[in-house]
Amino acid sequence: MGSESPEAFPADGEGPVRQVTLSAFYISKFAVANSQFQKFVRRTGYLAEAERYGWSFVFRSHVPEPLRAAEMPGAPWWARVDGADWSHPQGPDSSIRERSDYPVVHVSWNDAQAWCEWAGYRLPTEAEWEFAARGGLDQKTYPWGDELTPGGQHRCNIWQGRFPDNDLGEDGFTGVAPADAYQPNGFGLFNATGNTWEWCTDYFDAFWHIGATRTDPKGPPSGSRRMNKGGSYVCHESYCWRYRNAARTGTDPDTSTGHIGFRAVRDV
Repeated sequence: MGSESPEAFPADGEGPVRQVTLSAFYISKFAVANSQFQKFVRRTGYLAEAERYGWSFVFRSHVPEPLRAAEMPGAPWWARVDGADWSHPQGPDSSIRERSDYPVVHVSWNDAQAWCEWAGYRLPTEAEWEFAARGGLDQKTYPWGDELTPGGQHRCNIWQGRFPDNDLGEDGFTGVAPADAYQPNGFGLFNATGNTWEWCTDYFDAFWHIGATRTDPKGPPSGSRRMNKGGSYVCHESYCWRYRNAARTGTDPDTSTGHIGFRAVRDV
C-alpha cells in the first residue's frame, strides 16, 4: 500500500510503501449508480445535503454562465449552481433520465453513509479500496499497470487537453462516464481510477498512518475531512495527478460536487 513515486504529492502522505493485512471483504464492481440511489430516495424520502442546501458545485464548462452563482474558493473551475443535486447533476433543468447506469454524483460523505446503512453495506476503508483498485497487481501505478494508455488505449476517464479550459475528450468523455465504462481490473472492478472520486470511511490525515496498525487499518479516530480515492474526470497531470492507486485526498463530509461518488463494501 502507498507510493513513493515522483508523481506523489508529499502533502497527501501517500508514503511510505507498506505491507498491510486485510480481512476478507466484498466490494461492488461498480460505483453506486443513479438508479440505486434513486430507489433509496423513493423508498425513504431521504433528502441529500445538496437538496437541503439548495445548490452544489458543477464544473463550469458543464453549465451555462448565467447559472454560475459563485466560484469555489481556490478552484474557480467549479461553480456553485443553485438547483444542482444528484438528480439534477448540471443544474435545475438537467436530469438523470438517460443516466440511470451512471455513478451518482453530488452526494456528500453523509449521503453515501446514509445509502450504505439503508442498503446493508458500508463504505470501504482506504486500505480496502486501494487493495481492490490494484486488482492483484503489486505496486503498479494504475489498476492495469504502469502505462497510462497501453497500446494507445484509454483505460480511464480523465482530462486531456489544457486544464481547465479545453477538455479534448480523447478518452470518449468530457464528463461522467457510465459506471461500466472501460475494461475492469484484475478483480473485476470498473473505473477504480478516474471518472469520479470515491468516498472512503476513514478520516483523512496525511501522516497518521505512518505509525498506525498494519492489520485492517481504519484511519484516525477523528478529523474534519473524509478520505477520497481514485481521482476523477477532471484530473490532469498538470495539477491533480491523483488518478493513481495510491493517491489520496480529503474533503469535508458535507461537500457535494459533480465528480464525487462512492462504491460499497460488505463484510464476509
